[in-house]
Amino acid sequence: MKVAENKVVVIDYTLTDNDGSVIDSSEGAGPLAYLHGAGNIIPGLEEALIDKEAGDEVKASIEPAKAYGDRHEQLKQEVPSELFSGVEKVEVGMQFQSETEQGPVMVTVVEINDETITVDGNHPLAGVHLNFDVTIREVREPSEEELEHGHVHGEGGHQH
Repeated sequence: MKVAENKVVVIDYTLTDNDGSVIDSSEGAGPLAYLHGAGNIIPGLEEALIDKEAGDEVKASIEPAKAYGDRHEQLKQEVPSELFSGVEKVEVGMQFQSETEQGPVMVTVVEINDETITVDGNHPLAGVHLNFDVTIREVREPSEEELEHGHVHGEGGHQH
């Protein structure tokens, strides 16, 4: 069976940047299972896996536009530190959900000063060229429930 829209795909993967630094991997965590075409993984990786089969090994180089997008400096801003008054200790790298006019956005603390905290609303991998080494372990038909929910259930997928 080939990877196609509305198929469950189970993969092992290693994700690196252009310097070869490992960003993420399924090693130790077990394989990733996703519903192809449901937006569960980045578009560039979905495109690279179309028509592949169980056992195939795929190397995919994904530009930011087909991953987490380009960085937008306007998404970085200084806010008054009192906005974090309910947090015991704010540290660089912490992530918070912020309510905006466009809805909730995850922001990452990137700098802390005496009276302000700089947060970045870009995805941490925005602007990063991503390189995937993928082994396809399985391609199968989804259950009706998986199709209805838009994600895979069970091992490697969503638990609920």
